[in-house]
Amino acid sequence: MAKKTASAYHILVKTEKEASAIKEKLKKGANFQQLAKQHSTCPSRKKGGDLGEFSQGDMVKAFDDVVFKKPILEVHGPVKTKFGFHLIKTVYRSS
Repeated sequence: MAKKTASAYHILVKTEKEASAIKEKLKKGANFQQLAKQHSTCPSRKKGGDLGEFSQGDMVKAFDDVVFKKPILEVHGPVKTKFGFHLIKTVYRSS
């Protein structure tokens, strides 16, 4: 059986408080990619947080669980991993 794949954007920050503040801006209509470029500590920030396509199991479990189990096109988080706190928006995933 082929592995499931997905594409997602994320914003990675150091604190839950910062992630929550950014999520509030998103709820008010702020642009996800713009906020990723401004705030994310991940190298993907240059692409507006775009992680491209990846397979299930490529990311840490907490991240994977959101991407492969939660509704797509919604912002989820803050999600804590060893890297910090993520806001995650899954663009699509294979079934």
